Amino acid sequence: MSQPNGFTESEERLALRAAVADLAGRYGSGYFTARARAGEKTTELWAEVAKHGYLGVAVPEEFGGGGGGIGDLAAVCEELAAAGCPLLLMVVSPAICATVINRYGTAAQRQRWLPGFAAGTTKMAFAITEPDAGSNAHRLATTIRRDGVDWVLSGQKVFISAVDEVEAVLVVARHVDASGQRLQPSLMIVPTGAPGFSYHSIEMDILSPEKQFTLFFDDVRLPADALVGSEDAGLAQLFAGLNPERIMAASFSTGVARHALAKATDYARTRAVWDAPIGAHQGLAHPLAHCAVQVELARLMTQKAAALYDAGQDKAAGEAANMAKYAAGEACAATVDQAIQVHGGNGMTSEYGLGAMLAASRVARIAPVSREMILNFVAAHTLRLPKSY
Repeated sequence: MSQPNGFTESEERLALRAAVADLAGRYGSGYFTARARAGEKTTELWAEVAKHGYLGVAVPEEFGGGGGGIGDLAAVCEELAAAGCPLLLMVVSPAICATVINRYGTAAQRQRWLPGFAAGTTKMAFAITEPDAGSNAHRLATTIRRDGVDWVLSGQKVFISAVDEVEAVLVVARHVDASGQRLQPSLMIVPTGAPGFSYHSIEMDILSPEKQFTLFFDDVRLPADALVGSEDAGLAQLFAGLNPERIMAASFSTGVARHALAKATDYARTRAVWDAPIGAHQGLAHPLAHCAVQVELARLMTQKAAALYDAGQDKAAGEAANMAKYAAGEACAATVDQAIQVHGGNGMTSEYGLGAMLAASRVARIAPVSREMILNFVAAHTLRLPKSY
C-alpha cells in the first residue's frame, strides 16, 4: 500500500480507514464490552477483520498479505479502537511477531508463519518482560543454551498478553555459551504446547477480552530452527519488533481516545442542565477542545514514526515511535478522564461504558514502556543529556 505524502495520508490509506471503521461500527463497544464482561473472546470480530485482509495489510504480497507497511496496520488498529473494539492482540501478533519473522526469519520460517499472519489464522504472543527485568532488558534472566543440535529454554516471563489464544510465543532470552557467560538477547519461537512450558493467568482490574499471563519455561527443549535471526544479533533485531510495538500502541491509544472523545462530545451536545447543552459552557468545551488537540498531535507523530519505519530509517523511527507512544498515552489518559467528567455520575455507570475504560487508559502510560522511560530516552538520545540510569 502507498505511504502518506507529507502530512496527508494517501487515498488508499484513507479508504482502508473508512472500510475498517465501517466494519468495526457493525460491532461497536456494546459487543466488545459484553464479550469482555462475560470472559469471552472477540472471535467473530477477529475473523471478519481477517477475512477482509486487514490483519495482513503489512505482510508481503508473496505470502498472501497486502504488501503495505506498519502505517497501514496501525491505521487498522486505530480505527478498530475508535469504534470501541480495541484488539490488543493486533499490537503483538501481526505487528511485532510478523515483522520480526519477515525481517530476520529464514526462508522456511517465513513460509511457515507469514501466510497465517496474512490470513489472520495465526496468532502469536510476544514475551520479553520479566519479574526482575521490566524496563531494563539488559537484566533478562531467561536463557537459552545449546544441547547438541537443540536449544534449551529456561526462565520466566510476566504480563504476557493473550497466551491462551495463540499457538506460539516469540520469546526474548539471553544466549548462554559453553562457559556459562550470558551473551546478547536472542529470539525463539516457542509452541504453547511444548513440554516444560506452562502459564498462569494474572487477575487484572482491566476489562478486556485479552488476558495477561505469567509464563514458566522449565528446560523447554526446542529444535535448532526455533531461533529467529542470529543468536548474537542482540538488540538490533529486538528493536525491529519493539519500534512497531510502540507505533501500534500509540495507534491503539489514539483510537481509544477518539472513542472516548466522541462519547463525550455527543453527550455534551445533548445534555442540558441550565436550558442549554452543557457543551456550550467553556468549562467543558475548552477541556474537550484541548483533548482534541492532544489526540491529533499524537496521531500526527504516530504517522511520522510509521513513515520513518516503513522507509527503513530505524534510528529516526525509534525516536519518533517513543515520542508517539508518550504523546498517545498522555492523550488517551487525559481524554478518558475528561470524558468521564463530562458525563458526571453517568460516567461511572455501565450503561455509558466509560468507567471500564479508565483502567485501560492508564495502561497507555505504563505499557509497553512507561512514560518515565520514554522521557529518559528522549533526554539521553534527543537532548544528549547525561543518563540517569
